[in-house]
Amino acid sequence: MGEAAADICVASLRVGSSILVSVALSLTFQELVREGRLEPVEGWDFSWLDERATEERPSWGYARMIVQRLASANAALDIQTGGGEVLAEVLAKVRNHPGTVAATESWKPNLAVARRLLGPFNATVLECADDADLPFPDESFDLVISRHPTVVLWNEIARVLRPSGTYLSQQIGPGSNRELTDFMMGPQPISQLRSTERAARDAEAAGLDVVDLRQEALRIAFNDVAAVIYFLRKVVWTVPGFTVEGYRDQLARLHARIESEGPFIAYSQRFLVEAHKLT
Repeated sequence: MGEAAADICVASLRVGSSILVSVALSLTFQELVREGRLEPVEGWDFSWLDERATEERPSWGYARMIVQRLASANAALDIQTGGGEVLAEVLAKVRNHPGTVAATESWKPNLAVARRLLGPFNATVLECADDADLPFPDESFDLVISRHPTVVLWNEIARVLRPSGTYLSQQIGPGSNRELTDFMMGPQPISQLRSTERAARDAEAAGLDVVDLRQEALRIAFNDVAAVIYFLRKVVWTVPGFTVEGYRDQLARLHARIESEGPFIAYSQRFLVEAHKLT
């Protein structure tokens, strides 16, 4: 017997109106849980969250910046491209594409999506672990980009960049979505491994000159618990090891809170870093 059917059977055994209301709310929770856990999460397209969640965008306009730099690049690399959605979007806006376009990705379901989206642009998409050396010769690219990388190998970035080449990346800052993390897991320490200070220090140690470094906190509103489940399944570092079964009690409390108080609010931390390879 499925969860919804079991809840209906329980309802038929009750006579109090308050209990019937409680069961109705439980049914809604079960339906939302089912939606959030069944929706595919491959690729890096978040359009399923339309109307379910909203997130502010950084003021610098990362995609717009890439369009400007691709227009003058001869060879470009996108590290940890996800499903290639961002790269495909910007390539579609560039009149003269670089002669060489390449991307790396570690997750196999994303690889298939990226190859489909980037194929029309003659881009090469290679499987590469996030913490592995890049599978390209020295000084292969004059532009390297990366949106929300899980790991940043500054020495490898410097190695594959040509002299005077550019690395442009939008990254996740420390304490991103900590409100959601703390709700699900209890108060957690904030690591500074993703701080702008460390990014600048590591970039310079690799021989890169940081020319732009900006950070912003961006409001996120989750309108239902299905959006939260989908988000946690996709953005796996928010609650490491998340499963619906393991966090069912927290999800039920979050559902009740959204029902009574409105959207759950969290803040993503984003920073932009642009660095040039010294000649």
